[in-house]
Amino acid sequence: MSDSETQSTTLETMDIQKIMRLLPHRYPFLLIDRVERIDGERSAVGIKNVTSSEPQFQGHFPHRPIMPGVLMIEGMAQTAAVIGIQAIGDDKPALVYFMTIDNAKFRRPVVPGDVLEYHVSLMKKRGRVCRYACVAMVGHEKVAEAELTAMLTSEEEAD
Repeated sequence: MSDSETQSTTLETMDIQKIMRLLPHRYPFLLIDRVERIDGERSAVGIKNVTSSEPQFQGHFPHRPIMPGVLMIEGMAQTAAVIGIQAIGDDKPALVYFMTIDNAKFRRPVVPGDVLEYHVSLMKKRGRVCRYACVAMVGHEKVAEAELTAMLTSEEEAD
């Protein structure tokens, strides 16, 4: 078996410390706690433990907390960014700019106590522009989905 075949079959896990080295996001806008089943730049699963103490639930909605759909989209994007940035090979924060969000659908509310899994797969890559298919799951139930296109760039390139 060649080195590239070995790499593609070894699935990695990334903890919060490594995520914070790669992404510039911080509380309260870092919306993934862990990334599992990383298969190079091809796919990964981001994990978000939804808790009642998160600031969005103070206003969305105080008496019936529901995870905002836009934050689920952001969690999908952060999962995609982790695998894209890691593939570039920089072990420092990079910026990821949304270009498109297509076919977004929300299937059921996500509430405190749920564990969100963001299943992200690379659909197409051209240079630093990547398109991802994303599905958010709670248990075995699909709660949201979208296709995201983003451009990855280093902080130096953004200046």
